[in-house]
Amino acid sequence: MGYHRAGFDVVGVDINPQPRYPFAFHQADAMTFPLDGFDAIHASPPCQFYANVTAWRGRPADHPDLIAATRERLDAAGVPWVMENVPEAPVRPDFLLCGSQFGLKVRRHRAFETSPRLFSLIGPCRHRGLLPFMHKAERAYADALGCDWMTAREAREAVPPAFTAHVGQFLLAAVREAVSR
Repeated sequence: MGYHRAGFDVVGVDINPQPRYPFAFHQADAMTFPLDGFDAIHASPPCQFYANVTAWRGRPADHPDLIAATRERLDAAGVPWVMENVPEAPVRPDFLLCGSQFGLKVRRHRAFETSPRLFSLIGPCRHRGLLPFMHKAERAYADALGCDWMTAREAREAVPPAFTAHVGQFLLAAVREAVSR
C-alpha cells in the first residue's frame, strides 16, 4: 500500500497465497520470478531466521536465510531496489524505521537496505505507551500498523504502509534519476 501511495504501480509476488492483497499478485517463488520489466524492486526475504521473536515461536534453523541470495538477485536486476528485514538481519540499515516515527501506535522496527544508498532522517523513536510487536489484542495491532485489510496473522509479517510510503518517495526519485540518464 505504501509504495502505491508513493506513486508506484505495485505487483506482489509471494510463494504463499495472499487472498487480500490489494494489487496485482503472482503466487510464485520470488527467488525465480522474472524481474525484467520492473523499474524498481522491493524484497522482504523471510525474517524468521534472524527475528528475536522466532526464539519463542520456533527454531531459526527451520527457516531459510535468503538475505545474501536476495541481495545478489536484486543487484543482478540492474534497477533501483530496496530490501527490508528485521534489524537483527544482516542488511545495511540505510533506513531504520519505527512505527512511532510515523505516529503509528505500535513499536515495530524494520531495516531497509537500498541499492542507491538512499538516506532519510525522520527523528527518534517514541515508544512510551505503544503496543509492542506482539500484543494480546492482535486485531488492534494490525489496525495500528495501518493494515486494516489484513488478518491479524498476516499483519505479523507486514511492512507498515507508512514505512514503504516513506522509502518509496526516495526510491521513486532514484528511478526517475536512472531513467533520465
